[in-house]
Amino acid sequence: MKLEEGKERFIQSWGTLGSAWGINRTMAQIHALLLVSPEPLSAQEIMDELKISLGNANMNLRALVDWGLIYKHHKPGERKDFFVAEKDMWVVVKKIAAQRKKRELEPVLKVLEEVESVEGTSPEAEAFKNVIKDIRMFSENANKSLETFIQSDSNWFMSTFMKMMR
Repeated sequence: MKLEEGKERFIQSWGTLGSAWGINRTMAQIHALLLVSPEPLSAQEIMDELKISLGNANMNLRALVDWGLIYKHHKPGERKDFFVAEKDMWVVVKKIAAQRKKRELEPVLKVLEEVESVEGTSPEAEAFKNVIKDIRMFSENANKSLETFIQSDSNWFMSTFMKMMR
């Protein structure tokens, strides 16, 4: 397989994977392109490579910067911004986990806390409260585990993971 073919295949696959993270395909493809680019790229270079509009490129570049997955890079003598991806995959995974926790788990916890206090003592109300309580407890444990993961370093996590696998 030639480099260009491998690069294209990786970008397409990473784009598909991105939807599992909760981000759009183009955002993930831009991230993939920057991951495999040895040099920082401008928005124009990204547009040309991925055949996307300037608006689409800029919107997704801002989102990737907000997530902490890419950084602006200034080249001396250049007026335009260039972008470079965070290449440490441990950092990337932790940032994605933090964003998903913030966007998905924390709002669910808030709703569960609100609906857990429904009124009523009927069997239906009690069954509802019990299910909500169980889901909230599981979600709180998941939230704590994710927070521990996000705060951890790779050596601690891998050694703990390997101990659990034994």
